[in-house]
Amino acid sequence: MSKLEQAIITLQDMQSVRIEAGRTISPVCGLIVTVAYLVAMLSVSVDRVGILLWFAVYPILAAPWLGMSFTSVFIRSLYALPFIIFIGVFNPVFDTVPALMIGDVVVTRGWISFVSIILRGLMSVQAIIILICACGFEGVCRGMRTIGIPAFLVTQLLMVYRYMTVLLIELLNMKRARESRSYGNCRMTLKMWGQMTGQLFMRTVSRAERINRAMLARGFNGTMPLYTPHNPDRSVSDMIFTVVWIAAFAILRFTNISAIMGFNRLF
Repeated sequence: MSKLEQAIITLQDMQSVRIEAGRTISPVCGLIVTVAYLVAMLSVSVDRVGILLWFAVYPILAAPWLGMSFTSVFIRSLYALPFIIFIGVFNPVFDTVPALMIGDVVVTRGWISFVSIILRGLMSVQAIIILICACGFEGVCRGMRTIGIPAFLVTQLLMVYRYMTVLLIELLNMKRARESRSYGNCRMTLKMWGQMTGQLFMRTVSRAERINRAMLARGFNGTMPLYTPHNPDRSVSDMIFTVVWIAAFAILRFTNISAIMGFNRLF
């Protein structure tokens, strides 16, 4: 299976919740917990690494509880690592104020903020991955509609997500067509890359126009209809999940657990 096929399957798996994958959670509760987690974690000062590290408890515990492997979530979050590093790569260069000593090594505030940015970025991506895997992308959009996010924004998110699948399918078709006519020569020149890119753009635009006409013919009015399942047996567990984690985030945010446990000298 090629990387393109794997990417298409991954996007299709993220579209909706697979019940057999493990526990599920109400999209509204999942959104509330994720937003509360991001607000609490990102509000921590960049030099308080000791407090920030404790927020790793959420992805480590929530992923297995929702039927996911934290190792898989962590590996998938590493795809965003180059972009996260680029955000704070110059902090050690410009912020050279000494912050602490580790033996004979002086650690500056720039390095501490750099590590803090990496931790924040990875944990934020992990929280989003857990949310989408637990609720599905359509479930997340349904939850956004429920809590009052404007319908046109939710529709744009859904259309962009589905257009990504269309783009990858068209690219896969072009790749297979070229391989069937290349007689084993898989090397592509710069000119060929340009031609492929132009053809891909034209094919996806044409495909998008056909999809749009089909949607209009079926009564599309600018808002995507979203199915809202009702499962009263799950509401109690969802509420418990939400209340427990929000209380945990408040404790982690306003209590220096590292200092209480005597680790304040290390962080």
